[in-house]
Amino acid sequence: MKITGVEAIPFAIPYRKPLRFASGEVHVAEHLLVRVRTDDGIVGVAEAPPRPFTYGETQTGIRAVIDGIFAPQLVGLNLLQRELIAARLARTVGNPAAKAAIDMAVWDALGRSLDVRVTELLGGYTDRMRVSHMLGFDEPAAMVAEAERMVDRYGITTFKVKVGRRPVSLDTAVVRALRTGLGDDVDLYVDGNRGWTAAEAARAMKEMNDLGLSFAKELCPADDVLGRRWLVSRLDVPFIADESAVTPADVTREILGGSATAVNIKTARTGFTRSQRTHHLAEGLGLEVVMGSQIDGQIGSLCTVAFGAAYPLTARRAGELSNFLDMSDDLLTEPLEITDGELAIRPGAGLGFEIDPDKLDHYRQDH
Repeated sequence: MKITGVEAIPFAIPYRKPLRFASGEVHVAEHLLVRVRTDDGIVGVAEAPPRPFTYGETQTGIRAVIDGIFAPQLVGLNLLQRELIAARLARTVGNPAAKAAIDMAVWDALGRSLDVRVTELLGGYTDRMRVSHMLGFDEPAAMVAEAERMVDRYGITTFKVKVGRRPVSLDTAVVRALRTGLGDDVDLYVDGNRGWTAAEAARAMKEMNDLGLSFAKELCPADDVLGRRWLVSRLDVPFIADESAVTPADVTREILGGSATAVNIKTARTGFTRSQRTHHLAEGLGLEVVMGSQIDGQIGSLCTVAFGAAYPLTARRAGELSNFLDMSDDLLTEPLEITDGELAIRPGAGLGFEIDPDKLDHYRQDH
């Protein structure tokens, strides 16, 4: 089970419509397919979604760091040496999506080698998760209509609402329209992508105090420590740390400092190995955990549900697993299906999916 090669293949698939939020907007999924090959002929696969306006990574940069730095350091290592692999990746600062994709591809290759599903290697608690759907910036009527389509077609009853615009009344009006239009049987929470000041966030949350929100997520800048602490002390709902709490050390600092009360785990930025550390810490601290998304495609969504379904804590809440619905196509031979508001893991070994070679050839950008 020795690693013989690591490659990153850039591809681009348009979204059906632009995805808009406080930190930017995305028109095309310019991701990378990351493959880890072994001397047994096994190939593990994962997806790396660059988010330049959040973590500074680009498609070109991820490919360069994998080809030039990470691949040479990992060739020759055994798939079971996950801690050594993680340590070698950690010697290079930053590059979270590149590291995460390699880590998850290693786990996929290990599962395929052992003929075991990755979610069982991780914990094996259940085989599915409830789905939370992201609603991006739009007019209130359009967002309500989209949410109603998700309820009717997929049975989704949890929605993450992107906020963070100015004036704050633009977003509070949208959330109020969603609650009025959808009723009390759906779960709503807001994600600010660091778009408001602490004072603006406090005002917005006060305006929405009667709407029964489940969470508030990263409403103000991650580096505004005092402002976040002041804001959290005034909230009646859990405050999810996202970009401000990527590592276990970040989580410890945010929670003990009073700047957050819940945690977001995104496998697209911490893989499975580092996500385990955050999960175990959160469990020990008694924190709520929500499985998040880096606007993942179908591969990334499968990675998220494989991890989230592995543990009672992460399976308890709906995970952000539906962003692939906004893509015009994907790379899998068998597309994912959300049924009765849930996404199930695949039955096969590893992560349980196969890449359609014709689709990859069509969308790849390194011809």
